[in-house]
Amino acid sequence: MIRRYVYGNVIETEAVLNKPEQENGALPYFTVDEQAMTLSYTMEDKDQIYGLGENVRGINKRGWYYESKCSDEPDHKEDRHSLYGAHNFLVVDGKETFGIFVDYPGIIRFDVGYTRSEELVITASDWNLDVYIITGEDIKDIVRQFRHLVGRSYIAPKWAFGYGQSRWSYMSADEVREVVKKHRELNIPLDSVYLDIDYMERYKDFTLNNEAFPDFAAFNEEMKKEHIHLVPIIDAGVKQEKGYDVYEEGLEKGYFCKKEDGSPFVAAVWPGKALFPDMLNKEAREWFGNKYQFLLDQGVEGFWNDMNEPAIFYTEDRLKDVLEELDRFKGQNLDMDKYYEFNGLVHSLSNNTEDYKVFYHNMNGEKIRHDRVHNLFGYNMTRAAGEAFERLEPDKRILMFSRSSYIGMHRYGGIWQGDNKSWWSHILLNLKMMPSLNMCGFLYTGADLGGFGVDTTEDLVLRWLELGIFTPLMRNHSAMGTRVQEAYRFEKIDGFRHIIGMRYKLLPYLYSEYMKAVLRDGMMFRPLAFDYPEDRRAVKVEDQLLLGDGMMIAPVYEQNAEGRYVYLPERMKLVRFKEDGTKEEEILEKGDHYVEVALTDVIFFIRPDHLIPMATGGQCVDEVDFDHPECIGFVDNVAEYEYYNDNGYEKDYENPAHITVLRMEAEK
Repeated sequence: MIRRYVYGNVIETEAVLNKPEQENGALPYFTVDEQAMTLSYTMEDKDQIYGLGENVRGINKRGWYYESKCSDEPDHKEDRHSLYGAHNFLVVDGKETFGIFVDYPGIIRFDVGYTRSEELVITASDWNLDVYIITGEDIKDIVRQFRHLVGRSYIAPKWAFGYGQSRWSYMSADEVREVVKKHRELNIPLDSVYLDIDYMERYKDFTLNNEAFPDFAAFNEEMKKEHIHLVPIIDAGVKQEKGYDVYEEGLEKGYFCKKEDGSPFVAAVWPGKALFPDMLNKEAREWFGNKYQFLLDQGVEGFWNDMNEPAIFYTEDRLKDVLEELDRFKGQNLDMDKYYEFNGLVHSLSNNTEDYKVFYHNMNGEKIRHDRVHNLFGYNMTRAAGEAFERLEPDKRILMFSRSSYIGMHRYGGIWQGDNKSWWSHILLNLKMMPSLNMCGFLYTGADLGGFGVDTTEDLVLRWLELGIFTPLMRNHSAMGTRVQEAYRFEKIDGFRHIIGMRYKLLPYLYSEYMKAVLRDGMMFRPLAFDYPEDRRAVKVEDQLLLGDGMMIAPVYEQNAEGRYVYLPERMKLVRFKEDGTKEEEILEKGDHYVEVALTDVIFFIRPDHLIPMATGGQCVDEVDFDHPECIGFVDNVAEYEYYNDNGYEKDYENPAHITVLRMEAEK
């Protein structure tokens, strides 16, 4: 059951497709304080709080406070309160079980037992809220209702479930050729190579660096013959430059965000001074979306949107003020107070929330200050692309994922989990984000495998890949200035080939579970608590996940570890695939087990009377035989599996012919 309560004059986010009628009574479960602009709920000690999508810390969100404030945040440390997304949906599970979605586009705070351990307090920046209360049979039912409320999740093309290699940046077509050549020579599977900002002409959207990437259309066709898809990046800021057609046209039509006096809002990102298309203006959104045609015409079939929180290095006005202030420090002895003041001025330039208050959007003819709708910018940038693809390529699935997002964007693309670090703790953070993002509709997601920032290590990349082979987006990505981390750069080539190859053997199961989760408003990744709610031990486990109907994963995420402890909430079969090509199976009883996991082993667990359809693998998705899967299973009696398979490119998702029932009986 879903009930909707309205406070103030709500700004329409279009996150919800079909709104229930407004209720007039008191908001259930919560105490409402309109003057303080808070919703408060008293928790009991055993209550668990799930959700909030992309964020730091655990699956259970108790004990910290979080902000929905789309932020350019490269340090995903425990002391952070927000990352790139704003996902205002959570489920309370304990003495009462219910979900709450606060459809609110401004900055909002969720204090989940941080100030007072028993209090959940939601604080908005102004009192204009659409609040949804959802009740149901259990957590999974509540999530299913919410997902139905906000609409079907984005469906990626099948090739986008292959392994992708990225770097900031591959600087030329020849560098990309070398990456592909090395993978193919060493039989390391690969389906895509990502192009970061240096493929453009001086960081200008919808342009090409013709010196580094001459005849891009021919190069793209060359890559397709190798079964490689090129995936270029698109940024939110449009370079301010006379003669640049995107800038000139947007300025002429009034499609960029403006200051209160109507002059253009100018801020700096990669190209220096830039203007931001008004993604909340329907006409501007359509105009910007149509610009993707330039790269579609080059044969491109996938994109990633970046810097769309929006990220701001500095604004023109703030830079001027700060430079004038810094003049005061010339010739001075900078003691502690003056040094910190000086340092603070410099650091105030980047992503300053005060800058959100100086530019405006045109939403349906109404001028709205950016800070009131900050969390909608990245969502609508990706929406611009998604809606354009429906016009420009109506019969083809186009890969699209974004850095910034709000609930609603999940209908137009996936997300990657931002600029993480090559830290062991970020393997675990990657794992813990998966169910929270699935709850909010983001199914096509994954992290930068091996870590984006700082230097990685070979064992870290191997262990991270052992998680990454299970996530829908499987991409190795690293930052300029860090150690190169393509698989072929390391010593254990056989181990990398084996682990990445396992992704392609598992694709029939992974793709099937992804599609069923999309079409049935389900979760591909779930905490054990969602399926074993009466098992108090299972409820506390946060480093293992259920993946689809039949599988549990438990990755190793500690350096030098030769295995790990695993809790089994029921009898399960441990399946181990070793680097030498052998497979081992062992039935383990309910309880705690120490499981040895060699550095290049791939393990997972199968639940009783469940099947896992697998293929023989391949060097690319096109080589995977999805039509003749072979099942491995844990069968006490009879196991059946609903296997979903389509051609991966078209959009007839509901065709009953895509479902086949696979069956296995126990050996007598």
